[in-house]
Amino acid sequence: MTDRSAIFDSVATQIEPFNKKGVDLTEATTFAGDLEWDSLTVMDFVAAIEDEFDIIITMNMQAEIETVGHLVDAVAKLKG
Repeated sequence: MTDRSAIFDSVATQIEPFNKKGVDLTEATTFAGDLEWDSLTVMDFVAAIEDEFDIIITMNMQAEIETVGHLVDAVAKLKG
């Protein structure tokens, strides 16, 4: 699965249970600002993404991922 739109759709599906505010997701949606996630929510979400795509997202990589688009790029890179 290297198609970017397919990755975005899958990421959006994974975000859904964590999207308590019903924020409309775009590539520019931020996890901390728009979704208002705390660190525990981020950890749970990262675990879900790792399971979904069978990848490992390092702590250094997590620190650089601020938006949904960043995450889609990271997943594409790791799957590539």
